[in-house]
Amino acid sequence: MIPVLAASPGAGASVVAAALADALAVGARSGLLVDTADRSRSGLNRATRDDGPLVAGPHPTVAIRFSARRGSVVSRVESSSPVLVPGMVPPPEFWRPANWRVDATVVDIGHDVWRVAAHPLIGAGAWLRTGSPSPRPVLVVRPTFPGVVHGEQVLARLEPWVRSGLVTPPTQLVVTGARRWPSAVAAQAGRRMSVLLPGSVFLPRHRQLARTGVTAAVTPAPVRAPLATMLRRWGIPVDRRRSASTRSG
Repeated sequence: MIPVLAASPGAGASVVAAALADALAVGARSGLLVDTADRSRSGLNRATRDDGPLVAGPHPTVAIRFSARRGSVVSRVESSSPVLVPGMVPPPEFWRPANWRVDATVVDIGHDVWRVAAHPLIGAGAWLRTGSPSPRPVLVVRPTFPGVVHGEQVLARLEPWVRSGLVTPPTQLVVTGARRWPSAVAAQAGRRMSVLLPGSVFLPRHRQLARTGVTAAVTPAPVRAPLATMLRRWGIPVDRRRSASTRSG
């Protein structure tokens, strides 16, 4: 279970979540991509070509839609309410489609991470709860001074919940739009971010993806490759290949 958090708006959490799901699918693994954001604010709102069926959620104005994406299932929250507050987001047990084997679940924590971190036991933050399977949270940052500052702030905000043993902290940094840390930026990292810097995974900027955002097409191989390496390091083999028709698009 891989919750993906953005240190700040626009950091690229939706791109990372989609690329992780695609790395699983291309490697013949069954992935579930969870989109907890309001459809109008989601970075994954064009991640599928067609909409699948709706299933009622625990709140009367909330449902979950299950759609297909190139070897994965995308589960997204939909609501008839004009505002989707954190408490309305269904807990994890509602997001898995029936009769679908899931090797790994990737969750785009689409709500404002600052608000999620204030009370991570409800809404989208529930994906950070300790338990089984144990989550492997990923924190997505930009390689900039504001990026490392925002990352430090998010980690600090989660720290009391981590100390209490209720949530699992991000242990992996994914840096978007760079191949390495600029030395001057890395030197500004706080004590929490500094611990994570050496194991950072870097996603190079991809011009087309930067222009279009996530679409129903499989994310580009140069973006998937570093994340596939990370998955292998975590013990999730993604070396098998699907057919060419599955990889196309």
